[in-house]
Amino acid sequence: MPETPVSFSVQEPEGVITLEGQLFVPETDGPAPGVVVCHPHPLYGGAMRNNVVEAICGKLQARGLATLRFNFRGVGGSQGAHGQGVDELRDAGAALACLEQQAGVAPARIGLAGYSFGSRVSLQTAGADPRVQAVAMIALPTSRLDTTTALDDYQKPKFFISGGRDDVSNTDALRAYVDHLPEPRTLQVVEGIDHFWLGAESAMADAVADFFADSL
Repeated sequence: MPETPVSFSVQEPEGVITLEGQLFVPETDGPAPGVVVCHPHPLYGGAMRNNVVEAICGKLQARGLATLRFNFRGVGGSQGAHGQGVDELRDAGAALACLEQQAGVAPARIGLAGYSFGSRVSLQTAGADPRVQAVAMIALPTSRLDTTTALDDYQKPKFFISGGRDDVSNTDALRAYVDHLPEPRTLQVVEGIDHFWLGAESAMADAVADFFADSL
């Protein structure tokens, strides 16, 4: 079953904007778990058709999970303008609402994943939104992580994966951050890989899909 285009609304202080996405819901006997996947930085070419986002969605779908990838505000056909990672929290929340309302999706088994900028949005959203039952951060930027408290009390499954040559997601800083979080938590560092995962998307996406298949 292929992905289908969807649109959903985000309530803004001054009105409503509409975002575009791609939805996959498997044909199963009962409701399936689902994952919202957030793309990298909009100001550096990030969009829902990014190689990492597409790889993760493909592997999740192969395991029978529903997926929703979408364009943040101001990207592609999504309305609005870039919100510095703050307004995008509303985008992620609206995407979670869209996915949980789909027929064939189990609303109590929803996860959230993000790559780079999208992982920062996912981290902040998971800590504040009780709908997120598991969260995965791919190549989480480590600048300012020492000021981040969003997951300090998040006792649901957390998965971090980063490349050993990633200069945006520093291994030592990431390990120090993950070590202070409550269980369950997992950090996987893939040696020889930089921030972009070119040529290594499949193995990374397998690890992310395994995490959600086990956690949701």
